[in-house]
Amino acid sequence: MFLRTATLLAAALALPAPALAATATVAPGGLEAALASAAPGDTLVLAAGVHPGPLTVRTPVTLTGEPGAVIDGQGSGSTLTILAPNVTLRHLEIRNSGLSLIDQNAGIFLGKEARGAVVEHNRLRDNLIGIYIWGAADSLVRRNDIVGRTDLRVSERGNGIQLWNAPGTRVLDNSVREGRDGLFTTSSRKNVFSGNRFEHVRFAVHYMYTNDSELTDNVSIANNVGYAVMFSNNLLIRNNRSRADREHGLMLNNANSSRIEGNVIEGRFAGALSDAGEALPDSDIPRDSEAMSDRLRSGTWKCVFIYNANKNRFTGNRFDGCEIGVHFTAGSERNSLTGNAFIGNRTQVKYVGTRYLDWSENGRGNYWSDNAAFDLNGDGISDEPYRPNDVVDRVMWEYPAAKLLMNSPGVQVIRWAQKQFPALHPGGVIDSAPLMTPPPMPTPPQTAERNQP
Repeated sequence: MFLRTATLLAAALALPAPALAATATVAPGGLEAALASAAPGDTLVLAAGVHPGPLTVRTPVTLTGEPGAVIDGQGSGSTLTILAPNVTLRHLEIRNSGLSLIDQNAGIFLGKEARGAVVEHNRLRDNLIGIYIWGAADSLVRRNDIVGRTDLRVSERGNGIQLWNAPGTRVLDNSVREGRDGLFTTSSRKNVFSGNRFEHVRFAVHYMYTNDSELTDNVSIANNVGYAVMFSNNLLIRNNRSRADREHGLMLNNANSSRIEGNVIEGRFAGALSDAGEALPDSDIPRDSEAMSDRLRSGTWKCVFIYNANKNRFTGNRFDGCEIGVHFTAGSERNSLTGNAFIGNRTQVKYVGTRYLDWSENGRGNYWSDNAAFDLNGDGISDEPYRPNDVVDRVMWEYPAAKLLMNSPGVQVIRWAQKQFPALHPGGVIDSAPLMTPPPMPTPPQTAERNQP
């Protein structure tokens, strides 16, 4: 036994000691050579100045920058390509990638080999795609400030943050402005997208084939669409905010078995005020794209568009100030809506169908700002059901020219008859237990403070 122990000890002493990670400061022009000679675990500190790219990282290292450190891609390819696991990029300005969408040119490109990457507190400017997470599972993209190309047409721009097949990746507290879409994700799972702020893009979030994930505490301001969630299942969509988005605040297309909770969609009517109390310019008023005309309309088109989306649960949301509160169509079934507030929408619900849908659950429905109802027993529930639509509404939707007859005696007689004889209603949405007061306003996400680099 003694001999065996001595032999093992001698063998252990003969092994070389692990190399200690080194930290080196890199002057402008020396980064490519420093990357080629770096050992796993090393930290390269980029001195202030412009470091020419494009560059590829093939060793697990940390790249961090002194104030004023810039990596410039010189308009060719991806400015910084990561092809090693557990690489950290921090406190850098990364700019000027190539302009090829086919080649996926990005400021930071995380390849499949870049599992566990950390990209945080960086500033990205003048790149086609800001950060592309291409199969890099379990990565963290946090508190980056990304501004896309404004010199290109929208169809020619890239997305701020793009993700493909990167399970376990978290995208947290980033600020994205301009570009095509703020966040585009496809073919992934078990992701968290939280605390991000998106302004002046096409879609704040363009979400496809990404299951079992979270979309929480994000803010979308003045985009064409806030949150477009498509072909995805088992999601948590909670406490997001859409303000003054032009077409839809939230769109669900074939999104199923998800929880939609505590979100606030604030539409925008002409004459609305900004957060600072100033009038918003008329140029922000969206146009009626469905009518295929340039006629100005007075507000955000749809707070929520539900299209072929099934078995979702909507609770505690606030849909405020849109042309249409909820447009519900294309065979969407077994959705539950309770405890939501529909406030000041020109049309609270648009539903064209013959089925009856009761938007209440266990004796509790939703709040409707245009429901002139009574509560004689004081239980907080209206004494009468609420119907947002009638036969006249359906006629107007199917035959827009009929709007000329809205104030005619014949239309008034039809509406009076429906009120006296509810059996005349041809199906549609009914809230059998409408609330007398709106539920408490959800707490807005604090992304303004959280997402600063």
